[in-house]
Amino acid sequence: MLLIERYLLRQFAQNVAAVAVVLLLVGLGGLLVDLMSDIARGQVPAGLLLSQLGLRSIQVLPLLLPLALFVGLLLAVGRLYGDSEMAVLASVGLGPRQLWRPLVAVALPVALLVAAASLWAAPAGARLAQRMVEDANRSFLVAGLEAGRFIELPGRGGILYVGDIDAEGSRFGRMFVQSERDGRIDVVTAREGELILEGERGRYLLLRDGFRVEGNPAARDFRMMRFQENELQVPDREPDVDADELNAVPTRVLWASPAPAAQAELHWRMATPLIVLVLGVLALPLGRGEPRQARYGRILAALLIYINAMILLVLGKGWLAVGTLPAWLGLWWLLLPMAALAAWLYAIDGRLPRRRVPA
Repeated sequence: MLLIERYLLRQFAQNVAAVAVVLLLVGLGGLLVDLMSDIARGQVPAGLLLSQLGLRSIQVLPLLLPLALFVGLLLAVGRLYGDSEMAVLASVGLGPRQLWRPLVAVALPVALLVAAASLWAAPAGARLAQRMVEDANRSFLVAGLEAGRFIELPGRGGILYVGDIDAEGSRFGRMFVQSERDGRIDVVTAREGELILEGERGRYLLLRDGFRVEGNPAARDFRMMRFQENELQVPDREPDVDADELNAVPTRVLWASPAPAAQAELHWRMATPLIVLVLGVLALPLGRGEPRQARYGRILAALLIYINAMILLVLGKGWLAVGTLPAWLGLWWLLLPMAALAAWLYAIDGRLPRRRVPA
């Protein structure tokens, strides 16, 4: 690689890395807000905040890295034109079409990283995140319950209070549980108890030596009973609206599945690294500009192109999932025209005919 190509590679890589850091920080902020909302609704234990944030951040890489590459290359190429460096390069025979080496050296690693995240890391991270939440539900300590503090049960199933918790988080003492359903209040107290898992039946609290009071305050209809042992089911966390999605299924399983939803997820995972290469090639001709032209106006154009491409990919994924599009067509109806357009613009870059001014 020539010295000037190494210089261009360094400029491209620095701009892409800077934009990627900014986008990742913005994306982590949005993930943190969503995660705090899930914790407040009881879907995720509070003790898993950082681990869930790290695992979920892997899932946004296939969405943020293509935009980071596109915007970073546009800014880098725009600066070369704005500082008249491209004119100097063209004078020594290094036109826009000869910049494919530094362009590929930047775009190809980003595409490989997106492919690894989309095809392997993101599904594995989603499975690990789900497993950690399920394991956390086996312990009151990990689920965020502290001795001497009232908490809301998952799924808004009531209020829970315990006076003592053992080191493992499964046995407790001096428990108070209050729940309400259809206008009837149910209050349970117990001297001690423990958390029991019974397979598919869910989680139960085995209470010992306590009282139970239930009734309707409006009708002044109450009933009190004393028990030696009693089982109280712990409400499961609220079902996630995305629980039926296939984002946690391994890619090899999707490849072998003939279901339309599985094929839609598979084509989505394959499309994200390919869109990186298309946007990388498209950034070079779109970055052309005049020396005194505003540079940052290209960012708006890049956002519009990226948003429209992603909207079409999402629509195509939905059409594949419901069977509107055949599985053999996949998302190629969008990727191939975009690749052809990017290749054509790259081929004619620097060769556009200029209008001659009469002498």
